[in-house]
Amino acid sequence: MTAGPFDIAGRAALVTGASSGLGEHFARVLAGAGARVALAARRTDRIEALASEIGGGAVAVGMDVTDEASVAAGVAEAEAALGPLGIIINNAGVTVTKPALEVSEDDWSRVIDTNLSGCWRVAQAAARRMAETGGGSIVNIASVLGLRSAATVPAYAAAKAGLIHLTRVLALEWARHGIRVNALAPGYVITDLNRDFLASEAGQRLVARVPQRRFAELSDLDGPLLLLASEASAHMTGSVVVVDGGHNCSTV
Repeated sequence: MTAGPFDIAGRAALVTGASSGLGEHFARVLAGAGARVALAARRTDRIEALASEIGGGAVAVGMDVTDEASVAAGVAEAEAALGPLGIIINNAGVTVTKPALEVSEDDWSRVIDTNLSGCWRVAQAAARRMAETGGGSIVNIASVLGLRSAATVPAYAAAKAGLIHLTRVLALEWARHGIRVNALAPGYVITDLNRDFLASEAGQRLVARVPQRRFAELSDLDGPLLLLASEASAHMTGSVVVVDGGHNCSTV
């Protein structure tokens, strides 16, 4: 049987922020599709346990995306274990939820340094290697909040908006190296961390703004992720794939 366009079997992938939430799910999806996955995060105990559970050659790589040396070392370690990286899922992120007048300089810096500068560091370190090994796909995990506004998350929204524009700039520069750079922009996704809030009265007011009248399940991201990671998106670069039930086009 010939491989289909979504085939990523045998390809080496790196997922940042893989110790929990979306990153953990993305690592499982890629491994389930046959990729050999490097799980990168600061909490090495979590990713070591996850790598053992996933199997299939999965490896744990300690990485702090706010530290350039840590990123470079983590990319090199992943390549030493798996071979040339062909897929990068740039997912590491944090948020601070406060009214804008209460956001401190430290709050702002921590979110921007992780969610925007951290993605830049990983993308650059990976692209330097990809440019020498035949290219690949970088998928930056953005957010619908990079496309529309919301109160109490000013640094997060600014970082995700910046990441979307950075995605387009890198796509423009790196296409000649065979590197595709796209963004996946989820809306509100149900996870263990936010499940209670999204089920609350406040969460129900929020879901009323979503045209499909539901929040995303993690599985709703699987197809879009595999599209951008695989050659099914061979002629896509600089694209932003929004998975939000229509929230981005809602007027409320």
